[in-house]
Amino acid sequence: MSEPQVPIEPKPIPPEIDRWNWGAFLLSWIWGVGNNTFIALLALIPIFGQLVMPFVLGAKGSRWAWRNGRWDSVEHFKRVQRLWAIWGVIIWLAFITLWGAALGSGFYFFKHSEAYKLGVSTLQASPVATNVLGTPISAGFPTGSISYQNATGTAVISFSASGPKASGVVFLQAVKKDGAWTITRLTLKLDGRDGVIDLVNGVKNNST
Repeated sequence: MSEPQVPIEPKPIPPEIDRWNWGAFLLSWIWGVGNNTFIALLALIPIFGQLVMPFVLGAKGSRWAWRNGRWDSVEHFKRVQRLWAIWGVIIWLAFITLWGAALGSGFYFFKHSEAYKLGVSTLQASPVATNVLGTPISAGFPTGSISYQNATGTAVISFSASGPKASGVVFLQAVKKDGAWTITRLTLKLDGRDGVIDLVNGVKNNST
């Protein structure tokens, strides 16, 4: 008759490491693979993984890593987890920097595009626009899409416009042909008012 097996007690958690783990929070599943804590792979699940798991790993990561890894001492564990936290901060700062640079270059491209400049100059020279907005007219950052190749292209963008009398949103469509941009549609929708104003033909359209 075999002797009953004694259950293995889980490795006790030293109080000094039972704290928030920044490496687990910042690097989620990458940290999990490096620390034999494969429950962190749940971070790959869409939505749940991005919104919930980083906080779970931050709160429970130190416990799981201590029990799943082989550590020479508490100091060894703390030293390794500190390195994970440092690399997490470095990677996130690099990501934020690259994202900010990409966003900034996108704004710069739109702001300095010929199609946008043509739209703004046409808006500011329009008697209809100056009548309803007042002068001077200032234009905000454009959003939308601009594509061109060599001497041809298309642009569909919108941007805010404001003056002393009112403010609104301008919608612009333009085409590039033989190297020159031409506006095909330029409308103004005033804030708090129905309808749009056609700045090309000077007609107000009450349909939305």
